[in-house]
Amino acid sequence: MKKKIIVAICAVLLLMTGCTKTLVDGDKNRVINEETGQNLTSNILCRPEDENLVNLYKKYDKYLDVSFEDLPSCKDMKIYDKNNYNGLWVQLFVRPLAWIIIALGTLVGNYGLSVMLIGLFIRLLMVPASAKTAKQQENMKKAQPEIERIEKKYENKTDQDSMMKKSQETLMVYQKYNINPMSSCLISFIQLPLFFAFLEAINRVPAIFENNFWVFQLGTTPFVGIKNGNFYYIILIILIILFTALSFKQSMASMSGSPEQVKQSKFMMIFMTVFIGIASIQLPTAIALYWIVTNAFNVIQMMIVKKRG
Repeated sequence: MKKKIIVAICAVLLLMTGCTKTLVDGDKNRVINEETGQNLTSNILCRPEDENLVNLYKKYDKYLDVSFEDLPSCKDMKIYDKNNYNGLWVQLFVRPLAWIIIALGTLVGNYGLSVMLIGLFIRLLMVPASAKTAKQQENMKKAQPEIERIEKKYENKTDQDSMMKKSQETLMVYQKYNINPMSSCLISFIQLPLFFAFLEAINRVPAIFENNFWVFQLGTTPFVGIKNGNFYYIILIILIILFTALSFKQSMASMSGSPEQVKQSKFMMIFMTVFIGIASIQLPTAIALYWIVTNAFNVIQMMIVKKRG
């Protein structure tokens, strides 16, 4: 549960700041696309295509990381650009993902669909690792009574011999239930860079935000969409809250511990669900679609793992 909370907080913070830089004017005020409510990005990887957005970027050209005229169009963006080097993080993760989103979006005719398909593909690549994590959580739940007995047995013992015996007995329980405490850390180490790079790739390609998916404009936030009379955006907020809550609930169901720990975890689950629900009001639709699809996939995967287990 703690790992889920940390990931959720990092995701929201990345959406607000992260490596993506918000475009500001000379007075340090954020430059906002009034039509969509989206904060414009200063370190974009390519030029937008919408005429109003082009004029807005040209107006604040001197505040961009790279001159607007030096940027390629998004459809002409290369998977690697030696003339516009942004560091290993961008060159190895962000730019290739951005290029794939654009290429697939051009192929299927919609960037929103491209974002969802690639998000699902990344989740599919991680199925073996995430399934193993889910299985580990289930095994940990089964082992918890024995772990608690060991903790109680050595509760007031701090000598070296007792600590060694405690570690050995705990290790034996881990072996009995096929638990590897380091596996979840390794999986997170693999997942997080992909997760963050994907979100940053979406934020730094303006052409994605110019597209539409069904009744949604990909750059528009639910707040602006609802304000403009499109109440379909309420669906996005509901789906984000629903699948976030289900994901947290599944993680909590595989936990065990003292009543106080369970109570604290439940409080954090409710707090984070409400927090993400409020934050979703200001998420551009493209990112909201990614969040919904990947969390829905995670919920279904956990259900399948538990059913098989």
